[in-house]
Amino acid sequence: MSNTVLAVPTTRFTKEQRLLTPSDFKSVFDAPTRKLHQSHLMAFVRDNTCQRPRVGMAITKRKVPTAVARNLIKRQIREQFRLKSHILENKDIVFIVKKPIKDIERKEIRDQIKYIFKKIENK
Repeated sequence: MSNTVLAVPTTRFTKEQRLLTPSDFKSVFDAPTRKLHQSHLMAFVRDNTCQRPRVGMAITKRKVPTAVARNLIKRQIREQFRLKSHILENKDIVFIVKKPIKDIERKEIRDQIKYIFKKIENK
């Protein structure tokens, strides 16, 4: 039995990969190059001048009332972004929740997030 370890990309989600300021969010919301829709989620995409892709999330208490559910969605978005960031070009991506999420399964949300990232990746 060999003790070989599979090479897993050690991509991390750093502060430089986040949209932090209201002006960053405003620039994406005001002039997106693409809008990607799913049944519950929507992503605004815009090219940026940074040397890396960045992601932001605007998940409101009105659409997702519990903190547990909001944090779950954010964790799933961050994880998919972390896995795909080396493929994505220099883009700013902002995720929002379009309609209230009630009784929706985790797998469905995860599939919607994956689909959006696949569309961004393929242009």
